[in-house]
Amino acid sequence: MQEVPYNSDKRKLLSSLAHGSIFFSTTLLSIGVPIAIYFTSDDPIVKNNAKESINFHFNVWFWATLIGVPIAILSFLTFGIVGFLLFPVVAFGFLIHWGLTIWALLHCFGNSDEPFSYPFIFRLF
Repeated sequence: MQEVPYNSDKRKLLSSLAHGSIFFSTTLLSIGVPIAIYFTSDDPIVKNNAKESINFHFNVWFWATLIGVPIAILSFLTFGIVGFLLFPVVAFGFLIHWGLTIWALLHCFGNSDEPFSYPFIFRLF
């Protein structure tokens, strides 16, 4: 069976779009980008990258809710004192979120023939 050649530039672009859409995760529409890519692409690497990006979206939203909601409530109840004290926790969360996304993008640009896999996430899809 002969392997079908895939366009390397198209693979890089679509994989990068799927992973990079997480930068707009606060819109909740950002997950639509990797979902659309997953259902329209016939490239298995692009599909795997889109699926991984969807799972990463779920993880970011889960952890943001689990950590962010209690911090927001406590900040409201303490007139911002808890929010100020726990700002490093929130900043660290954004550092991880953006750092992993940048790592995924660099991987897609550098090694487009292998799908990226985020470490330490749960996969629902």
